[in-house]
Amino acid sequence: MWYGQRIRAFVVCALVMTTSAILLPYPVTAADSVVTDVRVSERAQRTRVVFEFTRDLDFKVFTLGNPRRVVVDMPEVGWRLPPRPLPSRVGVFETLRYGLYKPGNSRVVVDLRAPAIIKKAFLLEPSGPRGFRLVIDLTTASKTVFQRHVKSPPIQIVSASAEEFKKPSPPTGKRPVAETPKSPVISTPKITQSSTIATARINKKTAARLSETDAGNKNPKTVGKDLKKLVSAFRPAPRKPGIRPSNDKKTIIVDSGHGGADPGTIGRSGIYEKHITLAMARELAKQLNATGHFRAVMTRDRDIYIPLRKRVKIARDSGADLFISLHADAVKNTKIHGPSVYTLSEKASDKEAAALAEKENKSDLIAGMDLSHESQDVANILIDLAQRESMNQSVRFATQLVKDLKRRTKLLRNTHRFAGFAVLKAPDIPSVLIEMGFLSNRNDERRLQTREYRKKFSAGIVAAVKTYFSQVEEANNQ
Repeated sequence: MWYGQRIRAFVVCALVMTTSAILLPYPVTAADSVVTDVRVSERAQRTRVVFEFTRDLDFKVFTLGNPRRVVVDMPEVGWRLPPRPLPSRVGVFETLRYGLYKPGNSRVVVDLRAPAIIKKAFLLEPSGPRGFRLVIDLTTASKTVFQRHVKSPPIQIVSASAEEFKKPSPPTGKRPVAETPKSPVISTPKITQSSTIATARINKKTAARLSETDAGNKNPKTVGKDLKKLVSAFRPAPRKPGIRPSNDKKTIIVDSGHGGADPGTIGRSGIYEKHITLAMARELAKQLNATGHFRAVMTRDRDIYIPLRKRVKIARDSGADLFISLHADAVKNTKIHGPSVYTLSEKASDKEAAALAEKENKSDLIAGMDLSHESQDVANILIDLAQRESMNQSVRFATQLVKDLKRRTKLLRNTHRFAGFAVLKAPDIPSVLIEMGFLSNRNDERRLQTREYRKKFSAGIVAAVKTYFSQVEEANNQ
């Protein structure tokens, strides 16, 4: 390899991602349906969440804990919501995130303000100006009951077009509404997964009555997050042989942070970090490829959720020579501004770096992953397993990167910092994470949304990449 001798057997430290979500069994064309509205209301100790669609779909609805969430999985959909803020803080409803979870599968994650269970989940047919509506009724519950429902199988709501339901309707013309299992304290039969399949079709008269209570939330507030700590590790198979083009171009991984159901930081104007990072990643990849000396590989090239573990795997499977992760931060002090560069370290360089790493490492949790059963005991040895030579090379590149960026924009004080970011924990690949600025700062947010600034910023990164590899080759030739 181009720097030193690499160890052939690797132990990679990252977050373990597992999920209780089940892929939808009926494939549909991408964006076959469009979400046109989201409404939340509270009435009689019941919080109703309503999603309106242009076409009939299948859904799976389930609950996750630590933190408390309700997750809705569906085929890939488009989003065309009214020009108003998303609902927030209504009844047990805190806020929601949505996006493409993986190809063919969109996901909505609803954060809960208090323990709650899914009392009912059903689909309403179009009525008047309203289209198809997925209705989820939530009711408060004790912590014990909530945890019991977390372990329940998903509630399945199957569209009328599904093969299984191309049968004559029941004599009543209705289909039963799916309800969540009741507490075992009450003497009721245990509800199995097959019995939670909702084939709900409510007639128009009933639909009109139910629709009266699904009005939109008033006085929406800024989206917020309150996530709990998460650290784990995994042991992958040995790295595959590096993929090398015939001209031996250096492979650079361009990782745009967040995506899909994980929006990342939300700026002053409402812009999502996931969109800022993707725009910069595209420009950076374009400039790297244009040099003729590098092959840029993007971990994501559209608004889709990529787990942290998979980002590291993409880099290792690509035979990457360098890993660059792009992010944008936000803090309470709106005066703080400027880019910074992070490399892996056992101890953060300051409290701000430690807090940032903890926040970023929760990305998988944000997207609705069930990680409550994962061990946290390995947290103290994660960094010890990192390969030292790779960390040294990361610092070397970061130092050069700071120099080249400084020529093009004003940087944050103490620009090169250290923290335990999960995406930097591949011991065989020099890796840096760039916080391109603060979306909480008006000027940084404005600059990051302009094409001119993205070109200038990317040019600084490319210049650093060129110098770094020149220095490495020179050192190897001595």
